[in-house]
Amino acid sequence: MKAYFKFIKYFQEFLLIISVLGMLYLPLMLVFRTDIMTNDVVLKLYTISHLFLLFVMTIRPLADIFSGNKWIRPLVILRKGTGVFSAAIIVSFILAKLMIDPSLYFKGFGELKYWSMVDYAVLAHLADISAIILLVTSNSFSRRVLGDWWGIIQKLSYVYFYGSVLYVYLSYGDINLLLALILVTVLTIGAFIINKQRLANSQLIQNSI
Repeated sequence: MKAYFKFIKYFQEFLLIISVLGMLYLPLMLVFRTDIMTNDVVLKLYTISHLFLLFVMTIRPLADIFSGNKWIRPLVILRKGTGVFSAAIIVSFILAKLMIDPSLYFKGFGELKYWSMVDYAVLAHLADISAIILLVTSNSFSRRVLGDWWGIIQKLSYVYFYGSVLYVYLSYGDINLLLALILVTVLTIGAFIINKQRLANSQLIQNSI
């Protein structure tokens, strides 16, 4: 188990370093190397982002459901690194848009269609905003400063996940994303029910003592 925890620690650090480098390098590629950053490459980047986000959304409910499994619970630690890596890809696309025309990007915030379901725009933008907030607050400093609010803000991961997955599924019809959405929903509800039952049993035992 010691080696397992060490691997998790180093992998977490690796993901954080790659995320920072990615946000420095990827926007430049998206703007200046459109010959390389084709639509296929962009879609693959979105797929990678969604895969890491899927891990973030499933590992905690899995750890709660299989609470007796000593190998699953430590993986919850990786939610930070995988979440940052996923959000870093999305934020890189936003940075590329800002590099091209920042006034056009911010102008969209005041337009009605930006917040409408036309082309499912509101889903994409809610996911983008959530990704930015999660990325900025995924550090120890933010946790200390925000206190109890930090945990509440981290709930935006649900907005990020459902907004992003629904947008891509509805726009491109990727059935894998629909399956991912169903999986996360089932696991989240299942973990909630199991945790409530455990709490009720614990209170029952305390009351009987």
